[in-house]
Amino acid sequence: MRLQALSDRRAIIERRILAARIDELAKGEGSSARPAIVAALKEALEEGRAELTRRLEEQPSAGHSIAAGHAYLIDQLVRVIYDHATLHLYPASNRSSAERIAIMAVGGYGRAEMAPFSDVDIAFLTPQRHAPWCEQVIEAMLYLLWDLGLKVGHSSRTLDDAMRMAKEDLTVRTALLEGRYVWGDQALYDEGARRYRIEVVMGTERQFLREKLEERNARHKRMGDSRYVVEPNIKDGKGGLRDLQTLYWIGKYIHRVDAAADLVTVGLFTESEYRRFRNAERFLLAVRAHLHTITGRAEDRLTFDYQRQIAERMRFADRPGKSAVERFMQFYFLQAKHVGSLTGIFLSHIDEEFAQKSQRGGFFAGFRTRPRSVAGFTVHGGRIAAPSDDWFRKDPVRLIELFRLAEAEELEIHPRTMRQAQRDSGLIDHALREDPRANALFLDLLTGRNNSETVLRWMNEAGVFGRFVPDFGRVNAQMQFDMYHHYTVDEHTIRAIGLLARIEKGELVSDHPRATRLIGGLASRRALYVAVLLHDIAKGRGGDHSELGADVARELCPRFGLTEGETELVAWLVLHHLLMSSTAQKRDLADPKTIEDFVAAVQSMERLKNLAILTAVDIRAVGPGTWNSWKGQLIGSLYDQAQERLRLGHIRHGRKERVAAKQAEVKERIGERADLVDRYARSMGDAYWIAEPADIAARNIVHYAAAREAGDKLSIFEQYYEARGATLVTVIASDHPGLFYRIAGGIHLAGGNIIDARIHTTREGWAIDNFLVQDPQGRPFREPQQIERLERSIADALANRIDLAPRLAQRPLPHGRSKAFDVDPRVVFDNSASNRFTVIEVNARDRSALLNRLARALFEEGLVVNSAHVTAYGERAADTFYVTDVTGAKLTGEARMKRLEAALLEAASDALQARLEDA
Repeated sequence: MRLQALSDRRAIIERRILAARIDELAKGEGSSARPAIVAALKEALEEGRAELTRRLEEQPSAGHSIAAGHAYLIDQLVRVIYDHATLHLYPASNRSSAERIAIMAVGGYGRAEMAPFSDVDIAFLTPQRHAPWCEQVIEAMLYLLWDLGLKVGHSSRTLDDAMRMAKEDLTVRTALLEGRYVWGDQALYDEGARRYRIEVVMGTERQFLREKLEERNARHKRMGDSRYVVEPNIKDGKGGLRDLQTLYWIGKYIHRVDAAADLVTVGLFTESEYRRFRNAERFLLAVRAHLHTITGRAEDRLTFDYQRQIAERMRFADRPGKSAVERFMQFYFLQAKHVGSLTGIFLSHIDEEFAQKSQRGGFFAGFRTRPRSVAGFTVHGGRIAAPSDDWFRKDPVRLIELFRLAEAEELEIHPRTMRQAQRDSGLIDHALREDPRANALFLDLLTGRNNSETVLRWMNEAGVFGRFVPDFGRVNAQMQFDMYHHYTVDEHTIRAIGLLARIEKGELVSDHPRATRLIGGLASRRALYVAVLLHDIAKGRGGDHSELGADVARELCPRFGLTEGETELVAWLVLHHLLMSSTAQKRDLADPKTIEDFVAAVQSMERLKNLAILTAVDIRAVGPGTWNSWKGQLIGSLYDQAQERLRLGHIRHGRKERVAAKQAEVKERIGERADLVDRYARSMGDAYWIAEPADIAARNIVHYAAAREAGDKLSIFEQYYEARGATLVTVIASDHPGLFYRIAGGIHLAGGNIIDARIHTTREGWAIDNFLVQDPQGRPFREPQQIERLERSIADALANRIDLAPRLAQRPLPHGRSKAFDVDPRVVFDNSASNRFTVIEVNARDRSALLNRLARALFEEGLVVNSAHVTAYGERAADTFYVTDVTGAKLTGEARMKRLEAALLEAASDALQARLEDA
């Protein structure tokens, strides 16, 4: 057992010396000895933990020995406390047969898998109920354990009660299954173990397996149902410790094994698979020990806050293109992947065992379904299998063919064949990668019309994917240390391929109507699938992953069998796969220069269609909630304008024609009030009509007319804007310096996040400012009290009834854990992105009221903001401003640019945040 293999146990705790000290204190001080005894026990606990912490620092990956060491420490304390309770507190020289106690460790304590602050789960077994001496001893022990600050999960049951509850309750049955004798009456414990095997286990193996798998599936669903989430729960998450424990529980229950090593003896694992089991378990136990040590509590979620610290403690180092924390997390996900493949292998063996036991005999035995052959593979019961152990060695191309057939025939792969594929993946060499037949099979799989996502994931789990496409193997289990990306790079890519397939099938028409419409008319669907596969293939190499990825595409596409034209399209898509999302979210789509520059880069309708679909699946595959109607609307608007320019050139794009067309559309929208357009069109100016979408312009002009007729000095209008998944906030007020930053401050104080802002001034000096606002969770403001709070806060800010700076500093960060990341503020000036404005992009850590601070800095530098565009990428914000000086000219002059850059960096800095919080 693990405890027996533990080295230098006396350095952790010397039970005999501690027991002698307790004995001396109890005899010498009598009833007043308790404080001194507690102090002695606590000292032993603290010294033991300190020794184990020292060992963890010396051997940061020694998960098994550290876990066993903590269990051993608790064992010895429990033994000393039991002996003290029975010898000094409640001595009984002539106990009856009912006055017996067996102390059993259960849960992680029972497995000797304890982290520094794990719960201490103890079961007290007694022969019968209501034995006063037993109750007194148990109570005394519990009070002493609690005095030590231990979190004790305990039960006290008779053997009869324990057996009855184990039959009824899966949790109790599992606890007793991994129970371990600690101290007390050994014979009573042995009797309980014997009765458990006979009365509880025998004949219920199938039921236990079914219930444990249902429990596991429910837990996975609760935890996100992916082993590649970037903040995993190392205990309960998919691919975590609980999955390994489940295998052990099932094996022990069905095969009566006493240790995980016995799973090899009964044929559930090979020696190499068991080594992978142990390695994954050792690593996960070590990570959990570090996590408890850092936090000083029982913590199992590996959040961003702790990942960097644990990477350092476990001696991961930076490498070119990949930080230490990213290397640590990549290793973590590889272990989680191993846990997943081991689970499949293990359960397949159990499944086969039960199938063999339940095969029908007698007359009907001859009527079993016969297997069929598909390309030499055996297909039976919906599973495809290799017919022999040397099947892949005879022709390694079959390693690719296996997965292609599984997708094409909609079959599961037999776990034993998955094991073979994993074992034989090393047969994939350069010659096989260049084999035209193998590449044709892979391309057919990638573009399959059934369920390519699932089969590619199987291929990845088996290690075949990464061997066949080594560039993909380099991003296997690779995470990005940020709050934007929810999955590892390989998982993100496979999910994106799955989304593309679903769009092609028409399953996502409500979310992606444009992509669904476009995908059927592409010149080459396979080029798009390959582009999705390769768009992030070069992440983690150091340098621009888009440029490096385009080079990879030029090498791989001919190998896959793509034509020269398809190869060029894929390389272009990989190189520019961020262009559309960046332009749509960071640039002013009403500025003609934005569209001109985008179209100049795209150059053809075929590229535009492919890029629009790639952009949609790329954003959506980042994680839940990253794709929303607002992003869909922006990308759609960019697509429509670019499409029109590409098809018609500059026809219909003259400024006068665009203004007239927009005004005509607004007249149509407002119907009987169409005369308002003629009344206020000139006052609003051509720039307004070009900038605002027709639906917003229609709302604005009715609102503006009402405000003017009523003589309002301030008019605020809020409305849920379904088309963009946000609340439209329009403020009409007399224009004056600082108006924009004050409005922004008021919106922030009401709990709103501004995702887009457009600022206009009429010829009469009235401001018409439009803001799209969401709450911190990306939802619109819709409740009446939310709207009222928003309006009141804006009015107070504009009337100077509140001091914005200190109030805004007190608001919590949008992401409380964003301080775990290094985000260096950066300011970029661009005088070529617009014909009329200087475009300023500020990248910084997302924080409360960042837009307000940046807008105030621009105001204090004497600049006029025409529009602002806000994009959040997890902990990082990218705020873009279209500005001029007070004369309406672009910014020039190096000295002024440097002064403005310094002001913006100061506004975005952590130091300013700290000063404001202190104030």
